[in-house]
Amino acid sequence: MATKDYYNLLGVEKGATKDDIKKAFYKLAAKYHPDKKGGDEAKFKEINEAYQTLSDEKKRKEYDTYGQTFNGQGPQGGAGGFGGFGGFNQSDFADMQFDFGDLGDIFGDVFGGGGGGRGPKRGRDISLEIDVPFTEAIFGTERNVLLSKVSTCKTCTGSGAKVGTKKKTCTTCNGQGKVHDVKKTFMGNFQTVRTCDNCRGVGQIPEEKCNNCKGQGVVNDREEVNIAIPAGMGNGEMIRMSQMGEAVSGGVSGDLYVKINVTPHKIWKREGNDLVITDEIKLTDALLGVKHTIDGLDGKVEIDVPSGAQTGEILRVKGRGVPHIHDKGKRGDILVKLNIHMPKKLSRKAMELVEGLQEEGL
Repeated sequence: MATKDYYNLLGVEKGATKDDIKKAFYKLAAKYHPDKKGGDEAKFKEINEAYQTLSDEKKRKEYDTYGQTFNGQGPQGGAGGFGGFGGFNQSDFADMQFDFGDLGDIFGDVFGGGGGGRGPKRGRDISLEIDVPFTEAIFGTERNVLLSKVSTCKTCTGSGAKVGTKKKTCTTCNGQGKVHDVKKTFMGNFQTVRTCDNCRGVGQIPEEKCNNCKGQGVVNDREEVNIAIPAGMGNGEMIRMSQMGEAVSGGVSGDLYVKINVTPHKIWKREGNDLVITDEIKLTDALLGVKHTIDGLDGKVEIDVPSGAQTGEILRVKGRGVPHIHDKGKRGDILVKLNIHMPKKLSRKAMELVEGLQEEGL
């Protein structure tokens, strides 16, 4: 008896993966099932036999090596009928009716892709970006932004009912908010649960619909949103505003995500929670020391430059830096990097003084 080419029967290559083999079998099973108009029972048995062998690692190895399997099935042991497919036999398939229009939907519902019974629906998230000046990002600010989005109807406050009217029990789901469906597949009967389309999962419907939203509970609207930007926000950081995204009928609103783009400062820079500035001082101030005042972001800052200060030396002013975003009342420091200005040209008197310092060995 000639060996059957199981790979050819399923239309896959010899090196096909298990997933490829499974997909090929489902497609052919839908086409040739005997209960389907135009089906072919003999062909269905053949592809089932091929699938039982190639989907089993041990049987597939035996088939690839010897052209047969050694458990009473395969090309030398007789066709396995329908018995090997998940414990089902031919009678299991014979009593079933099928909708072969979309096997993807069937298996999606069976194995968790249908989305029913997963909890309340959730509106779409919205994201936007805001440019904020350096100083405002350091100390906090607010922005009012006008957003075009799906919002809860203000007339009926999302109920979908005309003001002053009552609601009644949804007859589609009998007030349960969910509908149970039974899908018949060649794998058996499976029950799926989905949100009721009529009441959107609420269990009740309005006796009279809201004139503004037509009973949907949501409308396309423009809404002004106040965004509080806390002190200490860094460039590229995100603010999440819970349930300020788009609304959805019978569910919860999504979130609003605001990305902060901080405009750089001409003088000040930020390093963590510290503010950094470069301060240029005179040579004599560096030699003798001086009390120096600079303009800070929130007022004057006193700098005590010690005598003998060096270029690149860093002076620290505690507690005048960036406010900690998660620890109110606490701030980083100001770091002042000294740059000593060296004169390009000296007067005769200054030259004489420098020469005197040279004689001192300085």
